[in-house]
Amino acid sequence: MSEIYQTLIVTREPDGLVLCTLNRPERLNAMSPELVDELHLFLDRLHDDTSARVVLLRGAGRGFCAGLDLQVQSGGSSTLRPSISASLRGQHKIAELVIKMRRLPQPFIALVHGAAAGGGFALALASDIRIAGESARMNAAFIRIGLGACDIGSSYFLPRLVGASVAAARALATGLVSRVVPDAELEKAGREMAAAILRNSPVGVRLTKDCLNWSLDAPTLEAAIAMEDRNQILASQSGDFREGVRAFLEKRPPRYTGD
Repeated sequence: MSEIYQTLIVTREPDGLVLCTLNRPERLNAMSPELVDELHLFLDRLHDDTSARVVLLRGAGRGFCAGLDLQVQSGGSSTLRPSISASLRGQHKIAELVIKMRRLPQPFIALVHGAAAGGGFALALASDIRIAGESARMNAAFIRIGLGACDIGSSYFLPRLVGASVAAARALATGLVSRVVPDAELEKAGREMAAAILRNSPVGVRLTKDCLNWSLDAPTLEAAIAMEDRNQILASQSGDFREGVRAFLEKRPPRYTGD
């Protein structure tokens, strides 16, 4: 049995397996408002569906999900600025997806290939199990456009999955340290990591560290998301965020000023 969506392909098998495929391959399955709406509808339908036992979440085409579709959100213009209340409503709506995923009785298995960035990374983190293909590349891409890296539950899930020091420095590492290099190359490695951090906006880095630290003691996922939402809306009012979006759309390095 199949369900009809515009941006999802949902197929149910007789044994209770549900396959949900994010289906905007021309945009690397980036999250448009319609995709967010249809994910909510899909998750709502699962809540009382006892015939659905396990969900496989995957992406069509070359990647899992490239995160928020900035081209759609900005209408092609980086100067469009919604009100704070409208931005916060939109932020809550996206973040509520991972809350619903965690509350549902069905286990979610994310099949990650290609890019799982930003919101796509958050969907993978919120899944109960993640299986990565050799092409998988995961990152908290929010910080690359002038926001904080903590968004859509990532500050809650990531430290609990891989540890706080690893989460802050390198999401895919799973040990006590981020890298192991020869003694003679310690300063070089440190400078490389510092340079990677310095490529992000100053306010985004500060809010990321702050949110990660506070989220370790957050009592619930909802509490961590409430903090993330407010930080992201705060960062989105900065000039650096507008510059980050312009740079992304123009495919050039951003020029952050700390504004």
